[in-house]
Amino acid sequence: MRIGLDVGGTHTDAVLMDGQRVVAHTKAITTADVGSGIETALETILSGVSPTDVELLTIGTTQFTNAVVERKHLSTVAAVRVCLPAGRGLLPRADWPADLVRATDGGNYLIHGGHLYDARELAPVKEAELDELLRTLASTKPSAVVISCAFSPSQPELEQRLAAQIAKALPASRVIASHTMGGLGLIERENASILNAALLNFADHVASALVASSARLGLRCPVYVSQNDGTLIDLERVRQYPALTFASGPTNSLRGAWALTGLSDALVIDVGGTTSDIGVLKNGFPRQSNLVIDVGGARTNFRMPDVLAIGLGGGSEIGEGGVSCGPQSVARELREKALCFGGEVMTLTDIAVSQGRLTITSAVEPHPVDAEVCTAVDRLILEKLNAAVDLMKPGGAILPVVLVGGGAPLIPGDTLADCPIIRPQYADVANAIGASIAQVSGEAEGLHVLTSQSRSEMIDQLTREATERAIAAGAAEASITTVDVEEIDIPYMANETTQISVRVVGDLLLGAN
Repeated sequence: MRIGLDVGGTHTDAVLMDGQRVVAHTKAITTADVGSGIETALETILSGVSPTDVELLTIGTTQFTNAVVERKHLSTVAAVRVCLPAGRGLLPRADWPADLVRATDGGNYLIHGGHLYDARELAPVKEAELDELLRTLASTKPSAVVISCAFSPSQPELEQRLAAQIAKALPASRVIASHTMGGLGLIERENASILNAALLNFADHVASALVASSARLGLRCPVYVSQNDGTLIDLERVRQYPALTFASGPTNSLRGAWALTGLSDALVIDVGGTTSDIGVLKNGFPRQSNLVIDVGGARTNFRMPDVLAIGLGGGSEIGEGGVSCGPQSVARELREKALCFGGEVMTLTDIAVSQGRLTITSAVEPHPVDAEVCTAVDRLILEKLNAAVDLMKPGGAILPVVLVGGGAPLIPGDTLADCPIIRPQYADVANAIGASIAQVSGEAEGLHVLTSQSRSEMIDQLTREATERAIAAGAAEASITTVDVEEIDIPYMANETTQISVRVVGDLLLGAN
């Protein structure tokens, strides 16, 4: 059996799965220390079950995203860019919010070196300059150091050599080479690497807490965490790359919708306490965004699901007479403030209760809102959702809309933007189910220059590299399949050049790690 766990801002959802069958499920309140909420959820679903029968615990969490957004638990990071004589015009963290700079600032440094897109050397590294940098870092003592070079994902050797030198000279600092964190775009990759490095100490704390919680409950199974693309990484990798889990929440919901319906291509709406997140399933996996991703005010090139979030959830506050719905929300204070619980704030939950779409046994008022107001609010939220679904339709196609999340019953009707609505069983814990079925992946990216090798040879090479990485991450080799080959033409190059990335996924080989 497997356990899937999703730690959200309001609820911690957990499911115990035996194959595709849901054995037990629960929604617990997310606690301030997170750990006690996790243990409460696990104790509930393990009632009457021996913990030794559990083969795998998989977790989705928003803790690292929240740490960046709230500027909490962040460490100082020195950013070293190998770029001179180019790159003087834009320093690392140049366009970050001031409070995020203050929370992570361990200094910015530019030194000579680097390569062009076709591997020609931009400038040699100056050893005297490097020695001076090491003396400075030894004095300032940043918690972590990030090394970034242009085109390093396709030419990582220089970053690797410099990272090894710095790690040897500064044994107390963690050193991250940027090619391990993102794609070719230098600024976005550098930003992603700095955010990740700033979270390393917190990641150690979180990973250790997860291990301790599972041990206290008698679980002896491996613990994995779901990452942005819907696949898994083990806790040791989380300690090194916590930023890879930034989007695990919406990703798990999308994968859970696939597991509950079997629909490989569909639109999915995850209705929560404050927002509704709308995404697209493509071949059973979340459609990835090709845009620059903003995390806490910093531009990054993480691979993230293409999700549209609108301020509409169970805690959304209703304006007088039903003229507005959200984005303000009572969120986790729903049970204290909503009319149906005896409070004084009209929420979307009150509308659903009054319309009979939602039954809450602990509610003290079964019909807290007049029918005329309910009708106005229903019309308003349908207008919002119809527009959002229209925007997210792939090519305007009519696809099923799967409603998941604890707030799914809040949505009226049978269609949205002419797409039929599907309401699967266990929709309220779809995110935890998505975590429980996650696979492991491998990805490789490179630049294809027309005159160097054929396109198919390049894709074969990248597929082999991606497969090796998936196996190293714990995938069973026989189960690995290619799920995505992406090609983007690079303008302004002397030769016809294309950026190609390949992603493969496979089932986790339990006992491999």
